[in-house]
Amino acid sequence: MTDPRPRGRPRAFHDKSAQNTVQSLDRALTILQVLAQGDGRTLTELAQAAGQAAPTVYRVLSTYQAHGFVELDPASQRWHIGAGAFRTGSAFLRRTTLVDRARGPMQWLMRESGETANLGVATKGEVLFLTQIETHEAIRAFFPPGTRSPLHVSGIGKALMAYTPIEQLLDLSTPDLPGFTPASLTDMAALERDLHQTRARGYAIDNEERTEGMRCIAAPVFNTHAEAIAGLSISGPVFRLTLERAEEMGTLVARAALSVTEAIGGRAP
Repeated sequence: MTDPRPRGRPRAFHDKSAQNTVQSLDRALTILQVLAQGDGRTLTELAQAAGQAAPTVYRVLSTYQAHGFVELDPASQRWHIGAGAFRTGSAFLRRTTLVDRARGPMQWLMRESGETANLGVATKGEVLFLTQIETHEAIRAFFPPGTRSPLHVSGIGKALMAYTPIEQLLDLSTPDLPGFTPASLTDMAALERDLHQTRARGYAIDNEERTEGMRCIAAPVFNTHAEAIAGLSISGPVFRLTLERAEEMGTLVARAALSVTEAIGGRAP
């Protein structure tokens, strides 16, 4: 009797990568990966970078070319990734979402920092919180999905503004920046100085600017065009999330944000 259950691998499969890989395919994929890392390469450059013989690399490239995965610029004799590779790769985007890909890094971030992890995007001058992984601490921040906050008093908001032309996110025809606490940045010059610091260190700090007694540290998530499309943050009470721990926590948040960037096929600028 045949097994009616659908399978993703044969019954005899054992999780031993060395015996279950096809060496020729492995070498061919290495060539494609090396080619994707640069802005075009000659055959000689590609063979050297891949550590393979030029005739072998040429045969692989010719096969890829027949399927539209690579293209040759006759003038420069440089090979480039082709539209076929893009069409195949874009299938990944159809089966995933930002929230799905962020869950793992957010869970890691919550465990490592001990604070609530948040994911948000910018919309109409505000941060829209998409999802949250709550800490187990009794006193914690709570931003349920759909919660909004002004960009200029949000860690995620400032992380996004630091990497995006500010006029794209704020209505500069009405430049008033409302204050919520004594620490809120309510003039553009102060905000721009803060954004410069944010970009220099790689993470933003909401230092009780939205809610007294609460602090937030955030870093941006980038898409395939190196555009900041979302922000990842941790938030918690100031007695736990102290300024003395800001660099340590900022490093963790930036690492988690980079993991999300890579998971969605993005790249940092």
